[in-house]
Amino acid sequence: MATVELRFSAQPEHVRTARLVAAAVARRAGVDEAVLDEVRLAVGEACSRAVGLHRSHGVDAPIRVVLTDEEKAFSIEVGDEVPLPGTSGPPDASGAARGVDEDADGEDEMGLAVIRGLVDDMDVSSSDVGGVIRMNWPTTPAILLP
Repeated sequence: MATVELRFSAQPEHVRTARLVAAAVARRAGVDEAVLDEVRLAVGEACSRAVGLHRSHGVDAPIRVVLTDEEKAFSIEVGDEVPLPGTSGPPDASGAARGVDEDADGEDEMGLAVIRGLVDDMDVSSSDVGGVIRMNWPTTPAILLP
């Protein structure tokens, strides 16, 4: 299992770099060429969402992106450090609504809907330490020539 981890400050201009790295690592992992645009778009949307959450909540911690190449799958986790408000209860079922700004929540939900449209296998979770979007794609094994 190979893993690449990125950390970047919550600045919109860093999202492009995360997209490019994700596409390059996905290609190397064996993700089908036809799916690479979806990987790039999904990572961009997840990173933009995390940047927006950090900026709107005044969080200075970096955004975390973990890209993992497993035997038959490629996964990406995009993590933020925006805790759930009033962390005494369980996370929202959607894992999305963590702020009190209704406009930001609407944007957040739209971003998650876009990602769900691009990724068949995804999971969103939130806790008292932040949130994570996990996305998975199948890979094709490399063909070894004699």
